[in-house]
Amino acid sequence: MFTGLVMGMGRVEAAENRGAETRFRISALFTLPDIELGESIAINGVCLTVETFDAKWFTAYASRETMSVTSLGNLKVGSSVNLERAMVMGDRFGGHIVSGHVDCMAEVAGVRPAGESRIFKLAFDSSHGRYVIPKGSITLDGISLTVNNCGPDWLEVNIIPETQKGTTISGWTVGTKVNMETDIIGKYVERMVTPWTTKDDKKTRKPEITMEYLAKHGF
Repeated sequence: MFTGLVMGMGRVEAAENRGAETRFRISALFTLPDIELGESIAINGVCLTVETFDAKWFTAYASRETMSVTSLGNLKVGSSVNLERAMVMGDRFGGHIVSGHVDCMAEVAGVRPAGESRIFKLAFDSSHGRYVIPKGSITLDGISLTVNNCGPDWLEVNIIPETQKGTTISGWTVGTKVNMETDIIGKYVERMVTPWTTKDDKKTRKPEITMEYLAKHGF
């Protein structure tokens, strides 16, 4: 599990393509001590497993599935990436629950200044819109952010100077594709209530969970 608080940036030193699969060698541009074989590190929000390493770099393998649903295929030698190691029990929880399992790719549709901040508008497939809510959490390229505003297939986030300086957001322009992971809590809630709010055997039934039902039971 991750929190979406990027530890620092890394650089792609090698990208060994094997058909639809790729093995990356990443160097951290900050101190990354005590890496362990098999540990999870999020690269631009994608959870990957450390295969080999030394004091300055590590390698990680991205499968066909990972390459097909994320923006890792756009990485080249020299590309900058956001890095976060998996959370350790007892660490500060400063972001939100992030699994490192990308839902879709979003595309930067607009950028405008707001004081020292910059507001980014991103577009994405509308099938994910129900999981994005105003003032809710969203993960973009591994960065935990708050949704300022949103619609069925777009959202806006406000990026403060510190985030611009410490992540790859500084290089985002219109057309940049980024990895998007929605809040996992909303997905679990939807899954659990679906049996109570859907049609049964093609016969319409009144949803059992309604505003009246919740009020009646003290919610």
